[in-house]
Parts: sequence; C-alpha cells; structure tokens
Amino acid sequence: MTNSTPTRKVTANIGLTLDGRYNGPGGPGDAGAIVRYATTEVARDHLTRIWEGATTALLGRRNAEGFLGFWSTVAEDENADPRDRGYAKWLVDTEKVVLSTTVTEAPWERTRMVNAPAADVVADLKATGEGDILVNSSPTVIKALLAADLIDRLYLLICPEIAGGGQRLFEDGLPGTRWRLADQRTGELGEMALVYDRAR
Repeated sequence: MTNSTPTRKVTANIGLTLDGRYNGPGGPGDAGAIVRYATTEVARDHLTRIWEGATTALLGRRNAEGFLGFWSTVAEDENADPRDRGYAKWLVDTEKVVLSTTVTEAPWERTRMVNAPAADVVADLKATGEGDILVNSSPTVIKALLAADLIDRLYLLICPEIAGGGQRLFEDGLPGTRWRLADQRTGELGEMALVYDRAR
C-alpha cells in the first residue's frame, strides 16, 4: 500500500553576495551588499514565489525578531508594494516555528518557540502538516538543514557585489549534493533570482 499523503517540501530562501556571503565584514547587521537589491522587480517577484506554496515559516530567533517586527508594519501599510504586502500578510498569518535556546515564550501570534535541533523540528513538521516548510532567511537553520541534506528547494537572490568579508552560507564540511536549476531571472541591477531543486 502506498502512502497517498503528499510529503512536505522544505524550502529555504536567502540573499548572497558573489562571494557567497549573507552579511558583510561588519557582522550580522551588515547587509548593505544585499539590501539594495531586495526591492527590485525581480527580487519582489522572487519573494512572491517563495511563500506561495508554504504553510509554515521556520526561523531562527535572531531573524524572527528582525523579520516579524519589520514585516508586521508592512502588512498594515496600504502604500506598500502589493508583493511586499502579500508576503508580509502571509508571514503574520501563517504558522511560525522559531528555534531558540534562550527564549521560551513567543511574543508573536501563531508562533511556537522550540529548543531542538533543526533537523528534528523539520522531521516533526513533515510528519504533522501539509504545505511547504519555508526556512525564511535564517542562515544558521539553513546551514544545519543543508548539513543534514533536508532542503528540497533553494531560493537564492545573488547580488552582484563582493563583500570581501562576513559569513558564508556554503561552508566546508557540507555533504556533496547535486541540484537542478528550476528557475532563473536576472534583474536590471545584475541581481539574479535562482531556484534550485535538490536532485535526489
């Protein structure tokens, strides 16, 4: 007998520089080489594709604090770009699971705080729900899931700058994996929105 329940896909999105960094040499808050490309037409269309099939947002605590504070105001802003507002409303309204070793009470609605390894949390989510699980620009969570080979789709916004320092997403020690290009779009500033599916 075959299992007719569709398997939940684990997807992840992140912006990277040409040298593979998600922040600059100034540390976690140094996103200048990425932020300027996040509001282009290609980036906004990419953002819409990211959340359309997702029913759960999986975030690290630091990203959750920044994201949920910012995007909740966009959701209420009638003058915001409709694509930004669509994503913001999705993020506010969807189920959110935030990984944290220090915070136990969620300050946001529809949010659970979990102190467990990312791979274990994903296994539980895959067993109990429907729709994609989106790891939302949380590099530590993405790295852990890449190490466990649990990501099915990568949404990458490649920004045409070399940061010259900062933290890299693809570090030495990850298992070797093969990916298939599912979508590719280039913006006017030279940014590229890429979608890769894990070839299994």
